[in-house]
Amino acid sequence: MAFFKNMPFRIGLDISGGDNAPAEVYKGAVLAHKELEHELTLVGVPSEIEDQAAKYPGSLKAFKVVEALEKIEMADSPVTAVRRKRNSSMVVGVNLVKAGKLDAFVSCGNTGALMCAATLITGMIPGVERPGIAVPMPTKKGPCLMIDVGANIDCSPQHLLQYAVMAAVYSRLVMGKSDPRVGILNIGEEESKGTELYKTTYKLLAATRLNFVGNIDAKSIFSGDCDCIVCDGLVGNIALKVAEGCADFIMKSFIGAGSKNVVGMLGLALMKGNLLEFKKNLDYAEYGGAILLGIDGIVIKGHGRSNALAVKNALKVAAQELSQHLTDEIKKSIDETYGDPAVRELLGDSR
Repeated sequence: MAFFKNMPFRIGLDISGGDNAPAEVYKGAVLAHKELEHELTLVGVPSEIEDQAAKYPGSLKAFKVVEALEKIEMADSPVTAVRRKRNSSMVVGVNLVKAGKLDAFVSCGNTGALMCAATLITGMIPGVERPGIAVPMPTKKGPCLMIDVGANIDCSPQHLLQYAVMAAVYSRLVMGKSDPRVGILNIGEEESKGTELYKTTYKLLAATRLNFVGNIDAKSIFSGDCDCIVCDGLVGNIALKVAEGCADFIMKSFIGAGSKNVVGMLGLALMKGNLLEFKKNLDYAEYGGAILLGIDGIVIKGHGRSNALAVKNALKVAAQELSQHLTDEIKKSIDETYGDPAVRELLGDSR
């Protein structure tokens, strides 16, 4: 069944970005084409695209191709790469969004470079000072959204306020949460906990019309009691990496312990379905990647290790964001927040 059938969008895909490019990226485009009735544009080296297309006879006619002969590698310095590699797939793709020739762009390449390109080329949403990287996190009650997970490690209370507003809009429109609960990731639940950054942010969020539930500590991330978790990029990145490592450790330890004897192997066999469901809930590929919130356009950052499923889901997320007019809705919510007398009073002359 096709998604958003009556809403044709133009979505670009960086064929050269990611550890598994171009093979898995092209395969992901093929999978997405079966589900999305949108115009998909592959941005990259034409000869590499043609090589991959040969594995799926007839598939190339489903896509448009835009030539970009340079590549931004994972180890490249973000700012330097964006400035010097202007004919790279990533820079060309973001420029197409800025020019209005693409409605959205997806890349699994260098995170810093993509954020830099998106910020410098498309610009920021008015009222948003810095972009934030938001990622869906699995919980007992379905995915929640954590922002920021690495874009900015030196944040102000206003930055976190903007993150909270954007995350709430995304959670409502794309993740289907009618009144998203917004919390601050902190070292305790009390209002007095944390540094001055978090204490001031608490007061700001409490003054907004967001469904603010206060501070949450790290052990509550996966409870499902909070839909949007706000933090600075240092804290968020550590939390994300610990969660990824812990999930991998638990899965491998469980399988390893069960493989030591016949009884354990029988148990694993009987629990195969449950284990697959557990793995699916923790698999980044199911969520389609990270979202760059705050830039004036739709740009999705796929995981560097994205397989075809992850690429397909990232393209689907881009279509969802477009169908819900995400950027326009964020602009509206940012304006409403800063127009709120209670928020303006707390900010004083700082805005």
